Amino acid sequence: MTESSIKKLASTLLDAITDKDPVVQEQVCSALCSLGEVRPVETLRTCEEYLRQHDKLAHPYRAAVLRAMERVLSSRASELDKDTASTIILLASSEMTKTKVQDLVWDWQQAASGVLVAVGRQFISKVMEELLRKLHPGTLPHCAVLHTLASLSVANAFGVVPFLPSVLSSLLPVLGMAKHDTVRVAFCSALQRFSEGALEYLANLDRAPDPTVRKDAFATDIFSAYDVLFHQWLQSREAKLRLAVVEALGPMSHLLPSERLEEQLPKLLPGILALYKKHSETFYLSKSLGQILEAAVSVGSRTLETQLDALLAALHSQICVPVESSSPLVMSNQKEVLRCFTVLACSLPDRLLAFLLPRLDTSNERTRVGTLQVVRHVINSAAAQMEDKKPFILSSMRLPLLDTNSKVKRAVVQVISAMAHHGYLEQPGGEVMIEYIVQQCALPPEQEPEKPGPSSKDPKADSVRAISVRTLYLVSTTVDRMSHVLWPYLLQFLTPVRFTGALTPLCRSLVHLAQKRQEAGADAFLIQYDAHASLPSPYAVTARLLVVSSSPYLGDGRGVAALRLLSVLHPNIHPLLGQHWETTVPLLLGYLDEHTEETLPQEEWEEKLLMFLRDTLAIVSDNAWICQLSLELCRQLPCYDETPQEKNFLYKCIGTTLGAASSKEVVRKHLQELLETARYQEEAEREGLACCFGICAISHLEDTLAQLEDFVRSEVFRKSIGILNIFKDRSENEVEKVKSALILCYGHVAARAPQELVLAKVESDILRNICQHFNTKVLGVKVETKDPALKLCLVQSVCMVSRAICSSTQAGSFHFTRKAELVAQMMEFIRAEPPDSLRTPIRKKAMLTCTYLVSVEPALDEQARADVIRGCLHSVMALLPEPEKEDGGCQKSLYLETLHALEGLLTSLLQRNMTPQGLQIMIEHLSPWIKSPRGHERARALGLSALLLRHFLEQLRVSALVPFHNLGLLVGLFSPRCADLWPATRQEAVDCVYSLLYLQLGYEGFSRDYRDDVAERLLSLKDGLVHPDPTILFHTCHSIGQIIAKRLPPDQLISLLLTMFEALGDPEKNCSRAATVMINCLLQERGGVLQEKVPEIVSVLRSKLQEAQGEHVLPAAQHSMYLLATQHCAAVVSSLLGSPLPLDSHTSMLWRALAVEPRLAAQVLGLLLEKMSRDVPFKESRAFLLGRTPDRVATLLPLSATCALFEVLSTPAAGPAVLELYPQLFVALLLRVSCTVGVQLPRNLQAQERRGASPALVTRNLEPCSSAVDTLRAVLLRSGSEDVAQRMDLEGGWELLRTSAGHEEGATRLASGPLSQGHG
Repeated sequence: MTESSIKKLASTLLDAITDKDPVVQEQVCSALCSLGEVRPVETLRTCEEYLRQHDKLAHPYRAAVLRAMERVLSSRASELDKDTASTIILLASSEMTKTKVQDLVWDWQQAASGVLVAVGRQFISKVMEELLRKLHPGTLPHCAVLHTLASLSVANAFGVVPFLPSVLSSLLPVLGMAKHDTVRVAFCSALQRFSEGALEYLANLDRAPDPTVRKDAFATDIFSAYDVLFHQWLQSREAKLRLAVVEALGPMSHLLPSERLEEQLPKLLPGILALYKKHSETFYLSKSLGQILEAAVSVGSRTLETQLDALLAALHSQICVPVESSSPLVMSNQKEVLRCFTVLACSLPDRLLAFLLPRLDTSNERTRVGTLQVVRHVINSAAAQMEDKKPFILSSMRLPLLDTNSKVKRAVVQVISAMAHHGYLEQPGGEVMIEYIVQQCALPPEQEPEKPGPSSKDPKADSVRAISVRTLYLVSTTVDRMSHVLWPYLLQFLTPVRFTGALTPLCRSLVHLAQKRQEAGADAFLIQYDAHASLPSPYAVTARLLVVSSSPYLGDGRGVAALRLLSVLHPNIHPLLGQHWETTVPLLLGYLDEHTEETLPQEEWEEKLLMFLRDTLAIVSDNAWICQLSLELCRQLPCYDETPQEKNFLYKCIGTTLGAASSKEVVRKHLQELLETARYQEEAEREGLACCFGICAISHLEDTLAQLEDFVRSEVFRKSIGILNIFKDRSENEVEKVKSALILCYGHVAARAPQELVLAKVESDILRNICQHFNTKVLGVKVETKDPALKLCLVQSVCMVSRAICSSTQAGSFHFTRKAELVAQMMEFIRAEPPDSLRTPIRKKAMLTCTYLVSVEPALDEQARADVIRGCLHSVMALLPEPEKEDGGCQKSLYLETLHALEGLLTSLLQRNMTPQGLQIMIEHLSPWIKSPRGHERARALGLSALLLRHFLEQLRVSALVPFHNLGLLVGLFSPRCADLWPATRQEAVDCVYSLLYLQLGYEGFSRDYRDDVAERLLSLKDGLVHPDPTILFHTCHSIGQIIAKRLPPDQLISLLLTMFEALGDPEKNCSRAATVMINCLLQERGGVLQEKVPEIVSVLRSKLQEAQGEHVLPAAQHSMYLLATQHCAAVVSSLLGSPLPLDSHTSMLWRALAVEPRLAAQVLGLLLEKMSRDVPFKESRAFLLGRTPDRVATLLPLSATCALFEVLSTPAAGPAVLELYPQLFVALLLRVSCTVGVQLPRNLQAQERRGASPALVTRNLEPCSSAVDTLRAVLLRSGSEDVAQRMDLEGGWELLRTSAGHEEGATRLASGPLSQGHG
């Protein structure tokens, strides 16, 4: 871009600077700066011209332009030529001083001053020349000029200091003329900056332009200024001015002549200290005081010592002020006060310590914390002066070490950290400090801290424990001189229980120290235990680190730290372990990296550690070493009384170690001690002891069993029982706890012992002792135990024994004589549990035990099997699905485990009889629960059924093609549940049907991996069962019915239908509806093969209609009858004619269902006419033949057909069929009327007529002639001859037809009507 275009662009931007929107203004300034970065000279000239030409531009906009110029100059001043620089200097000077002193516009003047300072970095002479021109003798300078001179002194000390004599000579004469506080503050700021600039110049004379400059050049002028500031202005009431004076006095004190400073100190120091009481913001006071003290020390002041007491008292009170504010000035004040203490410590160390150390003995928190802060700072900043004072400082820490206040503790830890860096901990008494740090590392996390530090974002980061942990690690890893102090000293903190919380930082520090020692050589690393009697033995270290690794995520991940330390220490533990541990430990660490505390499988992790221990013992293969390790493991048992999980693991380690020991005497001795010292009241300890015995039995089965028996016979056991019996209220419970542990021991021994040995011991030793401990006898009578723990232990042990038998390779030939007795005992426990609540795991464990027991020979008899199934189902099925308790999580887990135990037991029982009959027996037991009125019971029963069916299908092995004879019955049981109110039940029902269809395919010879397209459709229909909409639900049920119809063998169809008919009365209306949908679907799809079964179907349907309550059942049954009749009309008509007379309402409705479709109605009418005409209308009794009074009795079939005709004709839909068959109907019925005049009902029907019809029967005259007349009348009404029927009604024609006397008259009247109308 050309110069003119730059100027034009810059002018355009400057014109926009007056925009009212602050955002636009800022954007314009940014654009100007960007332009200035590229073309600084043109941009700056344009800005200068703009301001010169726009003299009336308001000062906020002028300030904005000046700030933009300053930003450009800050990075591009070196590119200016002298003319441009001069122009800008003149502009800025003019802008800065346009207003009078009393009319300061600080924003504008500061912007102009900034431009001058920016130019002054490059053109200092020109700027100073312009500023000096503004200083007129005898006249107060403009405040902005003073500010600019001050800023330049800091920005370019080397450039300004040579001009200082001239500046001071102009300013000092008018200093007394400054009356306004604003001007005085400006003078103070300038004198402060002048002094700072001069000090910087004098400190860097080697780089200064004039290395001959000395302090003397400024001393007289500075003292003159000091005299005014200290004696006059410091007395001002204006706090801001006083602070400005104090700020200036600090650097000025360094330029005062030595004798003058010494002379002024007795007044200066008290004057500064007095201001502490007047000002809340004390940072500037402390900063200045530190500078004055440094100046006094630098000139070797003797006066300072006389002021020391007042100084120390004032400074100490400042450091003891609690830092509650997060203000930077408050924090900075603390630093400046500590700087003052450093100055005094370097010059007067004895006096300082004499003041500080006694204050450590006070009990006041603030005093002690503040004093500790000073001590720490002095240790760090005055190391040389404190070198010979180390013993005194160490001894003075005695009382602070006992303080329990967290703030004091934090301060103590920080002091110890400083001590470590400066060799204090190498002194006698240093170990106490190290122990203190370790104690703080062991603090529990929950005891931290009362209030977090004000500057801490994370309260835990400032806690005593967190600070101590960081300190220990830093001292161990970064302070080389501490290596020989901490190694191997820190090892002694690994085993005491009180330091458990510190294990992770201890292990990390020891790993680092050990690695350092290894690098230094083997001799430096190997521990001389003789020279360090207080150190734990290699066995103790191994035991401790291995056991704490079982809870690897506690204490900030101590498992990883402990394993790493164990690996590093291998040369000190045993020389043979190096190679194995170097490969194994990283695998263990990698396993921990893959998991978190939530995902780690605890049992699997413990097994890995035990494998690590087993391998270690095998590599060492030294009985003496192994025995020593086992002794140490036993010794550490009391250390874990408060951590049951770790103690449990320790017992497993003891068992593993004893298993590797070859000395039987040692094994038995330790086992005896364990039995004698165990805390039997603790459940975890009983379990741990039992695990120990079980693991030990892997190698020492005989000795383990013998020791258990010896203990029971021992005096110790008898005495303990005797002692407990003294306390009657406690004895029974505590004795049973001991017995519980012994029972568990036997169970674990059976579970762990070698399979080839265990069978021989099961009944003779193990079970005999288990039952002996469980069964208490008083005077020979067995007493039932009340202790649930004892019951649970028995169940667990029997379960382990049974599992051991099952897993043995010789299980098939083993005859378990006590099986039935144990099953009965387990069932007794199960039945004793409340069926509606889950309080203990007894029933779960008992069912698991039964699961293993039923798999062992001899097989249970049929009654025992049924009792087991019924008892377990009764105990579990009624349990509420989601227990509402405080320990809801544990309760839900127990609930699920109990269900799984039941599933396992039922599966195991089914496995013993893998036949269709065996499957049906299992389902029959579940059937009452499948039909339960309680939803959760149905869901559970369907879930179990689905599981059993899946198992049966998976295990199906068909050697010959055989029928699955109960398929229809089972499908009929499950399929209506597809519409259950509970969605889970619906899904399980589909799974049951799905499995049944594949079972059928299996029995038909299809392979297990065969997939049938029709059956697979069931799975896709499951989504439709989730929907609550009844329309969708029952449509899905219809589709399921179609699938069943396609895959069901013909011989199973009737059993399926009969089972479905049973479901019509289901109390769950949805299931009843689903049954009707599926029945009709089956009849529609497969009704053609049911001809022989029609009478049975009709009979069952009629009986179910009488039982069923739902209003939906009758319409569905009518439709079923209709569907059946469309395929087997004659058979349906014959079957329905077999219904007893008089017809009940349900049978009447079934007859009417046959008239809904004209073609079927015509067919039915034809068949009924045939039935009515086939037999004679009546039979004459013997009395008539003998010449007595005539006695004609109606035959049953024509009478039934007449009644059926009436029901069919009563249906409006029968109209078309009646028109079609009108002649035949009219003739046959008129003939029937004539033949039945005077005919009587059979005697059995007469008796029913006299007793009166039941409510369910149709209240219609059953008399043969009357029923025929009624039916004839119905024909006329249905055929469109209503007028004839009405005329007969009015004339009494129908009544005439019924009597012998009037029959002909009645017939005549009927014939005289227009009967042929519409009928031809």
